[in-house]
Parts: sequence; C-alpha cells; structure tokens
Amino acid sequence: QVQLVESGGGSVQVGGSLRLSCAASGLSFTSNAMGWFRQAPGKEREFVSAIRGSGISTYYADSVKGRFTISRDNAKNTVYLQMNNLRPEDTAVYYCSATSGYYAGSRNPKDFNYWGQGTQVTVSS
Repeated sequence: QVQLVESGGGSVQVGGSLRLSCAASGLSFTSNAMGWFRQAPGKEREFVSAIRGSGISTYYADSVKGRFTISRDNAKNTVYLQMNNLRPEDTAVYYCSATSGYYAGSRNPKDFNYWGQGTQVTVSS
C-alpha cells in the first residue's frame, strides 16, 4: 500500500520560509517522479513542482520559480519543497504526489497516481 505523508506546513508571514517534507512508502521510490501540488479554497488543484526519480530534472510553475526548490533524498524515500519569500497567494493546502512510469514533465494532476493527505500553508501579511 502506497503512503505519502506530508509534514512541515504552518503559518508564516510574508517573506518567510517553510520546508515541506513528504515521506513515501510502499513504492519503488527511485522509479517514481514526485510532485507537489496545491489547492486554495474555491480553486482547482494546481501544479507547483516535480522532480524525476534520479533527482536530476526538476520542474516548476512559473509562479514559484526562483522561490521554491524541490529536492529528494532517495536513501530516505523523502521529497522536499523548500519555499522561500512566501507570498499571501501561496496560501493553500499542499499535496505530495507520485507518478510511476516515465515522467515527461506533466503538470496535470490526473497524471499522478498517488497522493498524500495534504498540509496547510498559510502566509499572512
């Protein structure tokens, strides 16, 4: 059974930083690209970032490029999202996700097979 467990969410002020973690189990971690999505109230789930199994290739939404950094530790089956210079518009529930097979940079949530329960990030001014 695949489990993705996020942690690290919380409340910060504008310009602050948070690091999200996602611990994965029940899957061949290095064979899965990992992604982060977010969903604000009343909005659709949107792509934030993704990283291939090797960790070499990374992908970012334009809205977070230069502020967020995705990384993974394959020895710990964990993926991270370092979020710097946070803005109020970054407020959302952040979800960790995994996709098996070859990952070509899709930003469509439907292309990700597994999901965590989400962690709340709130940025206040």
